[in-house]
Amino acid sequence: MLKLLVVEDEPKLCEFLREGLVEHKFNVRTCSDGVLAKNILESHKFDLVILDVMLPQISGFELCRYIKTLDENCPVILLTALGATQDKLDGFDAGADDYLVKPFEFVELLARIRVLTKRVSKERERSTLLTYEDLQLDLDRKEAVRGNNRIVLTAKEFALLEFLLINAGKVQSRATIAERVWDLNFDTGTNVVDVYINILRKKIDANFEHKLIKTKVGLGYFIGE
Repeated sequence: MLKLLVVEDEPKLCEFLREGLVEHKFNVRTCSDGVLAKNILESHKFDLVILDVMLPQISGFELCRYIKTLDENCPVILLTALGATQDKLDGFDAGADDYLVKPFEFVELLARIRVLTKRVSKERERSTLLTYEDLQLDLDRKEAVRGNNRIVLTAKEFALLEFLLINAGKVQSRATIAERVWDLNFDTGTNVVDVYINILRKKIDANFEHKLIKTKVGLGYFIGE
């Protein structure tokens, strides 16, 4: 269930939005001013924020900018009675992903929410954390962990392990590995791929009974069963 925050200082509209979104199976939290919203956002993560522009204490534009500093990927829809082109440009400059001018149809808001949350879901599918069984590779932190053990890898060892994890279960030939990891045309006289596979095995598999890096004789290497 996706979590939404609605920040709207008109009580009737706020309640209308809350009821409609809950009816459509969203987990909804509401508040009526920018300061309270800021406090909520500092301690809770949301999948999307619906934000009135004309808020007490902190404007919607300012709050939108703050949201993007906390999580640049969190979609923000601005709601406002200000419909001039410059107002819309100000909203997008503040980081808003969409902009609805009051009054609006609820179905239109719902459609825009679905477009933005679908985009977020796709981005999450392209996670920066690759996992296979008890092995994890954090692409942002450039860290590898198996079980509770942090594994120190060089840049090329990391790139090789990343390639194998992205293609888990699929046998990769030496030529393919050399091309994709080293950007080289494979030379049958070099054993660089085999050397690095052996290094990875010592770091990834040596202290574990279950081995993850496998060889398909005559074909190549893979992670999997």
